[in-house]
Amino acid sequence: MGTQMYVNLPVKDLKRSVDFFTALGFKFNSQFTDDKATCMIIGEDIYVMLLTEGFFKTFTKKDINNTSENNEVILCISADSKEKVDEYINRAVTAGGTTPMEKQDHGWMYSNGFQDPDGHLWEVMYMDINAMPK
Repeated sequence: MGTQMYVNLPVKDLKRSVDFFTALGFKFNSQFTDDKATCMIIGEDIYVMLLTEGFFKTFTKKDINNTSENNEVILCISADSKEKVDEYINRAVTAGGTTPMEKQDHGWMYSNGFQDPDGHLWEVMYMDINAMPK
């Protein structure tokens, strides 16, 4: 078995978060889903655990970051093309997300981002390695 990655994010309303990410096309593993948490599948061996804030607090003694004022992390996922980046962002906005930054087009790398309903920042990026400056 290869290394798996699980990112744990606190959410205020689990159903709202599931609805939001379902609208973006993500699937969930029902084996790791209940009324306190769900396992969102990002890719092979990459998952995001959406945990209600109360459940999230059982894993740490630290306070949960106030995402309306601070950032702790920006999650970045890849897309197969510039058009797919734009599709992700459009679906995110339609589902209730916001776009806190302008898209970036460096020719070989193209990215844009969204903020989910809980204030977590996500970047969606396309890279053409063959066009990357040497």
